[in-house]
Amino acid sequence: MGSSLLFDLEQNKTNEKTSSAVKKTNVNTIPLAARIRPSSFSEYIGQKHILSEDKLLKKSIDNDTFSSLILFGPPGIGKTSLAELIAKVTDSVFIRLSGVTLKVADLRKEISEAVFRRDVNGKRTVIFVDEIHRFNRAQQDSLLPDIENGNIRFIGATTQNPYFYIISPLLSRSMVFRLEPLSVEEIKQLILRAVKSDKGFGEFNIEVSEEALNFWAEICDGDGRRALNALEIAVSTAGTGIGDEKIRIGLNEAEASIQQKSLSYGEDEHYDTISAFIKSMRGSDPDAALYWMAKMLNAGEDIMFIARRIVIFASEDIGNADPRAVQLAVSVMKGVEMIGMPEARILLAQAATYCATSPKSNAAYSGIEEAMSDVKSNRTQTVPVYLKSAYCKSTNEAVKEKYKYPHNTKEKIADQKYMGVNKNYYRPEGLGYEKRINERLEYWESIRNRDEN
Repeated sequence: MGSSLLFDLEQNKTNEKTSSAVKKTNVNTIPLAARIRPSSFSEYIGQKHILSEDKLLKKSIDNDTFSSLILFGPPGIGKTSLAELIAKVTDSVFIRLSGVTLKVADLRKEISEAVFRRDVNGKRTVIFVDEIHRFNRAQQDSLLPDIENGNIRFIGATTQNPYFYIISPLLSRSMVFRLEPLSVEEIKQLILRAVKSDKGFGEFNIEVSEEALNFWAEICDGDGRRALNALEIAVSTAGTGIGDEKIRIGLNEAEASIQQKSLSYGEDEHYDTISAFIKSMRGSDPDAALYWMAKMLNAGEDIMFIARRIVIFASEDIGNADPRAVQLAVSVMKGVEMIGMPEARILLAQAATYCATSPKSNAAYSGIEEAMSDVKSNRTQTVPVYLKSAYCKSTNEAVKEKYKYPHNTKEKIADQKYMGVNKNYYRPEGLGYEKRINERLEYWESIRNRDEN
């Protein structure tokens, strides 16, 4: 009987240990990022540029004067947490909806309940629509009357630029705020809070090394949710953390929790990154050009898109300052199409660094832009008779001046007008090969002036 009692006691200890281990790995079915959402502004991490006491958003929340907000920024930076916190602070019912699945009928139902709630007990409702950019125009239009009448308080969140995706009537009724990625220090602060908080892993004996913190803070690119998910994986695979047993999370465990860095690369990032790439080449910074190219390649950007942009750049921003640039760019584009990734990155890098280090001139680009503008906006010049095709039979005009064949002159220059008006569109800037072009044009002009005299 004594041995049986001893067995029962040992079994109970084992069950308790197992139960604690299960509790550790499944504190509940709610993910860590959702469990530790802030319950007050003192717990909210990040976005100080809009939540400091002297900022418009914080004042409108404290004074309870906002009616409609649009929050935009990359994933995992606290848009939903901020919306929930606003509803709590303003003593409003919080209704969370998704722009991906929400239908107008469902939205109307929630609005009707909000109106009923307000009329019966005076309770206001914050309707939060995540991914608001997924709403079509009709869905967004359906919000307007109830925002206007104060039936609901609306908060929309999006990872896309709202000025491209949100209708102007809704934007005009809303305060729009951009949320920024969390800083390295803020990511560290978020992880440590999750480790110590009772809503997180506070009941367990966890030690996170400085190397692990630094790794997560850098690799997560300001995405707090991703950092918390990585922490959760690391904790669940690193031991029980029961009693004196300590869960130690070092660099190896941190790296194992994130197998591959995931870049934030939505539609805005697509345009912003290619813009940074082009401007880096234009600014003659090959290192920056390679960095932004690497970001695009790692994000899975279309390699032909990058190659085409380099070809355009070689003509627009280098032009005749180095005519070889466009030749190289076109050759690289053809090579990229034939070879593909991963080797195509080498060709693209060669073209980008050549363009970045070439002398620059936009004279050809500026010239055609001015000429196009004149053709569109000003009176169209007629072709001088002596320049018309000899095969054109539609004119019986008397040719007062005959076409002068340049090859009949020593310098291959004819003293003749080719446009009818005195316009100067192409103005070489004197860098690289255009310096020689400038000298040639000046020489030709001197010959024309000599012949006129």
